[in-house]
Amino acid sequence: MRSKDFRRVYDTGSRYAGPYFAAFCVREEQPDGPKIGFTVPRAIGKAVVRNRIRRRVREAVRTHLERLNPQWSIVFNPRRKAFDASLAELQREVEKLFLRCNGS
Repeated sequence: MRSKDFRRVYDTGSRYAGPYFAAFCVREEQPDGPKIGFTVPRAIGKAVVRNRIRRRVREAVRTHLERLNPQWSIVFNPRRKAFDASLAELQREVEKLFLRCNGS
């Protein structure tokens, strides 16, 4: 995803708030989807911490990505709690989000 894609998702998408991340979701007609992006703010910590959180959430998304309809663009904004959460907890939260997206 490019910067303009992130901006479009933030401006037009709906927000999902969970304990480990906030996600902004927008449904678009696109043949090459779904598109997933990650933003981890500097306030969460130094680069090592931010990268570890990003990798953990990305892995949780990767394991459930085939369950998401291809017309979705989603931007994940992880919270500090994602650093200490187990992979199973992150996967459950991602699964809830994907079920909510596919149901609407």
